[in-house]
Amino acid sequence: MKQPPLLPVIIATGFGAGFWPWGPGTAGAVVATVIWWALGLVLSPVALTVVTALLIILFTVLGTWATARLQPIWGDDPSRVVVDEMVGVWIPLLLAADPLHRLWWALAALLLFRVFDIVKPFGIRRLDRRRGALWVMLDDVAAGLCSALVLGLIILITYAYTS
Repeated sequence: MKQPPLLPVIIATGFGAGFWPWGPGTAGAVVATVIWWALGLVLSPVALTVVTALLIILFTVLGTWATARLQPIWGDDPSRVVVDEMVGVWIPLLLAADPLHRLWWALAALLLFRVFDIVKPFGIRRLDRRRGALWVMLDDVAAGLCSALVLGLIILITYAYTS
């Protein structure tokens, strides 16, 4: 078996989270949430939102590149590729920067994303069945967008009833 190139392995596995034997997708999403949380400790809410948006763009591009490099060696959509879960969970985390409720919104974002990623409703399953590195990323982007929509509604309702 051909040795995979190191940089794509580091990126695609979410800095190694994809090698976690029990639920690598969840491990990747948790690592991304911890990275986001750590950034929130040193950045303002506005800066955290901007940096999160930049991470989504950067890792979508890098993740597509890394996955394309690894597919000939690891197959079409190997479970150890979790950069897509990282990007997916960062999407609802765009809405979670409020320091007062950050922990709760982050946990809700993580939970909602994993539910949408696992259940794959609203055509997400059709995206998941497509072949190619971009499609590996896009089904999780779609799950992230769905979870962001639900989280946004939860946030709006919460603030409407607490104001």
